[in-house]
Amino acid sequence: MTEKEKMLNGQYYRSRDPELLEMYHRARKLLNTYNLLDSKNLQDREHILTELLGSKGLGVWIEAPFFCDYGVNIFIGDHTFINTNCMFLDDNKITIGKNALIAPYVQIYTATHPLSASERIVENEAEVYYLTRSEPVTIGDCVWIGGNSVIFPGVTIGNNVTIGAGSVVTKDVPNDVLAYGNPCKVIKHL
Repeated sequence: MTEKEKMLNGQYYRSRDPELLEMYHRARKLLNTYNLLDSKNLQDREHILTELLGSKGLGVWIEAPFFCDYGVNIFIGDHTFINTNCMFLDDNKITIGKNALIAPYVQIYTATHPLSASERIVENEAEVYYLTRSEPVTIGDCVWIGGNSVIFPGVTIGNNVTIGAGSVVTKDVPNDVLAYGNPCKVIKHL
């Protein structure tokens, strides 16, 4: 099994594998171009996002600068708006539904590591590397995620949800709720 297959299957993998590094460098090149484009250059912006992302629906708008690991593991539904300085660590699938609003500085993580350094750090004669594992993140339709929120690996956020600014979302959030805090918890049903 390749390191990429391990990554997408939720197994421990080596993130500095040559195939993964090639994907990473490809994304960096596209992001560098995208983040420096004139905001009026809509045609080139659209082309780069189409090349970068796994898929995107109609009317998707991503403010620059935008950052991700690979891009190809990000799937975005119609009419979703992603504001400036968002970071999506897409070592596994990040799926965002339609009509979502993602505020500035939102971070979505799919990657995680063993908590114990002795389990996390692998040393042998040739190299030192860190074990990484990933879990997908799913965000439903009509979701608003407030600024500076962090979404942890493996989290699913339901439809028609508002996540308050500065939240740390460590567990699944059901449909039709307002949730916020650190850790994020349901405050009321909408």
